[in-house]
Amino acid sequence: MNKEEFVNELNELGISCDESKILLLEKYYNLLLEWNNFMNLTAITDKDTVYLKHFYDSLTICKIVNMNKIVSVCDVGTGAGFPGIVLKIFFPHIKLFLLDSLEKRIKFLNEVVSKLNLDNVYTIHSRAEDYGRIHREEFDLVTARAVSSFNILLEYCIPMVKENSYFLAMRGNDDSSSAEGALKLLDSSVSKKLSFNLPNDSGVRTLILIKKHSKTDLKYPRKNSLIKKKPL
Repeated sequence: MNKEEFVNELNELGISCDESKILLLEKYYNLLLEWNNFMNLTAITDKDTVYLKHFYDSLTICKIVNMNKIVSVCDVGTGAGFPGIVLKIFFPHIKLFLLDSLEKRIKFLNEVVSKLNLDNVYTIHSRAEDYGRIHREEFDLVTARAVSSFNILLEYCIPMVKENSYFLAMRGNDDSSSAEGALKLLDSSVSKKLSFNLPNDSGVRTLILIKKHSKTDLKYPRKNSLIKKKPL
């Protein structure tokens, strides 16, 4: 996906993309390449593929969430900053929290935030289960892209979500069928679900939007759970 195709696809999502946003994405891409030389941020380095499978893919959230109505976002297991940093570039009004368990990724994200002059972005070096145990009912939207199993994600992320707000899981194939019990325990339900193909037959994506109805039982999340990034 070249930059012209990227802009055209964003128009289909109802997102405007001017030259200032492209310049920020270019800086982001260059930093990603530079840091990827000495740490494992992404297996995808070709520019057209980064625009498709990282930048565009991050913004497909807009197929199912009106980001203009979202104020606070926590991106769990953010890795190299997807989708969080891309969302911040296109929706600068959001207050963004980038959560990752690896300190070296946090150092990279701090560099990105500084070089792109992004404000109201907070990087957090923590395990998701530890952060979620303390920071409950704080966010309008919690996101997780290609992270862990669906049931574990619910356990970690739902406690962070405000009442009547949302958790969005960005998956490859839909693997949510076994989550009915966890959703019931967490007093949450699937609000919307959407599966689609990326442009140029570049893979299947599934967005699962979970609405939280009331405060979460204090026993969640469990202390000994683990969260891992999975490839899309």
